[in-house]
Amino acid sequence: MANHKSSIKRIRSNDAKRVENRYYAKTTRNAVKALRTLTNKKEAQDLFPKVSSMLDKLAKKSVIHKNKAGNLKSKLAKKIATLK
Repeated sequence: MANHKSSIKRIRSNDAKRVENRYYAKTTRNAVKALRTLTNKKEAQDLFPKVSSMLDKLAKKSVIHKNKAGNLKSKLAKKIATLK
């Protein structure tokens, strides 16, 4: 157990941040999965900017790596382009 006030506070704040980051990461993963399963091009094109924004926000907060966000967005865009 930590002895200093600041380290005790740091543990508390790290736990809070971890829970929040896990929530947003899971929400984004679900949105990506939902976008992948769509078969209608119009619906996919409407959802893509929202998912793309979610990925950018996670990358900005260093929850995921910026290259991972870029790779996911690229693959999703490629998938949407192949839909009819």
